[in-house]
Amino acid sequence: MKFEVTILGNSSATPVHNRNPTAQLLNCNEKFYLIDCAEGTQQQFIKYNIKGNKIDHIFISHLHGDHYFGLIGLLSSLHLNGRLKPIQLFGPAALLEILELQFKHSETILRYPIEFTAVTADESRVIFQNSDIIVETIVLNHRIPCTGYKFTQKRRLRKLIIEKLEAENIPVEYFLLLKRGLNLDLPNGSVLLNENYTTEAEEPKSYCYCSDTLADGSYLAQLKNCTMLYHEATFLHELLDRANVTHHSTALQAAQVALESGAQHLLIGHFSSRYKVLQPLLDEARLVFKNTQLAMEGVTYTIA
Repeated sequence: MKFEVTILGNSSATPVHNRNPTAQLLNCNEKFYLIDCAEGTQQQFIKYNIKGNKIDHIFISHLHGDHYFGLIGLLSSLHLNGRLKPIQLFGPAALLEILELQFKHSETILRYPIEFTAVTADESRVIFQNSDIIVETIVLNHRIPCTGYKFTQKRRLRKLIIEKLEAENIPVEYFLLLKRGLNLDLPNGSVLLNENYTTEAEEPKSYCYCSDTLADGSYLAQLKNCTMLYHEATFLHELLDRANVTHHSTALQAAQVALESGAQHLLIGHFSSRYKVLQPLLDEARLVFKNTQLAMEGVTYTIA
């Protein structure tokens, strides 16, 4: 089962040369989920050969422009390109008002419906699930209401030991029952013990997305033991005072969050435009949490 994230933007506040503000594309079993949609996201789609029409779910963390200013353009382009199927949009309640106002004054009537779910930053809750994934909110501490998102794979059925089943001529109609973990009584009186014909599926993986936040520890429980954590790291720790004033985190703090939450991997991003070279941010984070990578644009990271 494919589970990976492609970084489309890793800059904070404003675009800089060769760096765009925040947007990410999560691929779970060839279903695509857009996480935040900054200015320039459509250009990144073109650059990295991403088909916007394959995206059916969009998650917006908060209403600072570097996380959603590309959304109206994307939705408009999908309309112009003939999209008919619905798109599910998750974000702060005021986001729908903003979109409707822009569509009203541009006299745009979309060909497709937007199925909007208002997300509140008061407590963590499940906001979406399908056959592949469960999505929960992560309550963050930013200057305005802000939610991160936790994407967790659903547990798969057990794996069949096909060679053994075929060698013993076990009928195919029993396979699904075995995958569900059942022991089977056969007509001849024998019993198929599930443990002899199946193995456990892989443990579900999770991806936690923390967009903009003070690293105050209030959300640690929601991140517990995630497979991969993306955490903003706007500043080096020497600018901690600036991070606190703007309700952001330092690279060192992001690493501490990864360590304390039991994350297996850490991606850091949302870098201030003052940093033309990103290596010092990575070096600082690795002082605390060695399994850290920079969230680099155009790179796809496997969540495993």
